[in-house]
Amino acid sequence: MASYVYEGMMILDSNRYTRDPAAAAAQVSAIIEEAGGEVLVSRLWEERRLAYPLQGHRKGTYWLTYFRLAGPKVAEIRRRCYLSENILRVLFLRVDPRLVDILVEHARTGQVVTTIAPPEPERPPHAPAAAIVVDEAVVEWAGKEGDEP
Repeated sequence: MASYVYEGMMILDSNRYTRDPAAAAAQVSAIIEEAGGEVLVSRLWEERRLAYPLQGHRKGTYWLTYFRLAGPKVAEIRRRCYLSENILRVLFLRVDPRLVDILVEHARTGQVVTTIAPPEPERPPHAPAAAIVVDEAVVEWAGKEGDEP
C-alpha cells in the first residue's frame, strides 16, 4: 500500500487547548499514530477569532501537522477527528513529494527555506513567443506579439 505525506490543519476548541495544551497536542498525534501513521511535525499555527461560529465557538486554535500515512487510512483519521470533542474542523491535503522536505522543515523551524531556481534559458529568435502543451504535443501560439495565450 502506498504511503503519502499529508498536511493536516485542525481547528481545536480554544477553551480546552488553553486549559491543557499538551493534552490537545498529544490527542492529535495519538489519532494519527493509532491509524498507523507517522507524525513528522506537529505544532501550533495560531489562535484567532473565527469568521462564523463553529459548534458555538467564536475562537479557534489552529493546529498544523505533517504526517506519513497510507492513503485509505485518511478516512479513518477524519472520522476520529469528527468524533473528538476537542477538534472542531479538519482539512487534510496530500503533499507533492517534491515539496515534502521544504514544508516539513518550514513547519519545524518556522523559517522560510529558499532554493535558488536555475536561470531560465534564453529563447532562440526563431522560437514561438508562447507554447501550449496539449497531450505531450506542443501547439504554437499564433497571436500578435505581446498577446498572451
